[in-house]
Amino acid sequence: MINIVLFEPEIPENTGNIMRTCVATGAKLHLIRPLGFALNDSIIRRSSASYIDKVDYALYDDFNDFCDKNDGEYYFFTRYGKKAHSDFIFNKEKNIFLIFGKESTGIPKNILRKYLDRCVRIPCSSEVRCLNVSNCVAIAVYEVLRQQGYLNLSKVEPFKGEDWLLEE
Repeated sequence: MINIVLFEPEIPENTGNIMRTCVATGAKLHLIRPLGFALNDSIIRRSSASYIDKVDYALYDDFNDFCDKNDGEYYFFTRYGKKAHSDFIFNKEKNIFLIFGKESTGIPKNILRKYLDRCVRIPCSSEVRCLNVSNCVAIAVYEVLRQQGYLNLSKVEPFKGEDWLLEE
């Protein structure tokens, strides 16, 4: 199973976009408090395109609470990582946790130091520190899915059908 973990997310629009990505990919969302918004906020609903009712998510009091309740392979996405997301082999037999930090300060050093071999950076030019967190989540989850052959995902548009482009 693929799990998306947001450590103390601050921006509701980012979390809403990530919720939509979770529904689209079958990933579970884990939210580590404190949150910078209320989950019933209208901004969350709007940015998630109202998929908040379909997302599988869990809330945790802090990082230790999250760790106590979740076993698997942890990957920490941080601008300080020294390996690219495509350098890892994401085993489909394991619970995979893709962990992303808060928008302002990321994941604290005291957490990252314990997992230096699992610190991941999505490469980008030297003109920016890093990409937006919702973009990073999409890149990361789709790399895992690509490696796993897009298990259980439809490759056909579900509402208009696979032959829509051929219709007059």
